[in-house]
Amino acid sequence: MKKLATLYTQSSQEIRKTRTIASCAMLAAVAIVLGYFSIELGNSLRIGFSSVPNRLVDYLFGPVVGAYFGGLLDILKYIIKPTGTFFPGFTFDAMLAGVICGSVLYGRKLTLGRVFLAKFLVLIICNVFFNTLWISILYGKAFMVLLPVRLLKNLVMWPIDSVILYMVGTVLERAGVFRLLKRTSFS
Repeated sequence: MKKLATLYTQSSQEIRKTRTIASCAMLAAVAIVLGYFSIELGNSLRIGFSSVPNRLVDYLFGPVVGAYFGGLLDILKYIIKPTGTFFPGFTFDAMLAGVICGSVLYGRKLTLGRVFLAKFLVLIICNVFFNTLWISILYGKAFMVLLPVRLLKNLVMWPIDSVILYMVGTVLERAGVFRLLKRTSFS
């Protein structure tokens, strides 16, 4: 429990650094642009890349910064390109995903197993449970009717999203981008 408290304390200190704010702004811009590109595989399956910058923020700056980043980016994306009805539950999910991934990835070596764990926890808690609940509330459809299809879709996407995140993270790590972001002071 003490390790978890230290993790959150360190992450909350990250948010006060100019370097963190500048890095998050750049990654937010990348996430917005990536949101326009996705691969459609039928009506209900889409491979998107816009969550990769979110998870990189979680990995680099921790759960506190990840939660703020996820929530603010969700609202910003809606303002820039509104699709459907704005619902605060989805913003909550974006923040919770930042907390979960930040708690698993921050301050640790990026490994495929760790990425799979973080993505699985987000899949079960945020995507399958909460998102299905919010869709059920918004559109008046039965939760249990939506659940199997959403579970199957997320289980299919889990290894794909995990491998994409791991590969991008590994390439950026080897290229020295993470070291540069952690070392450079913009202030």
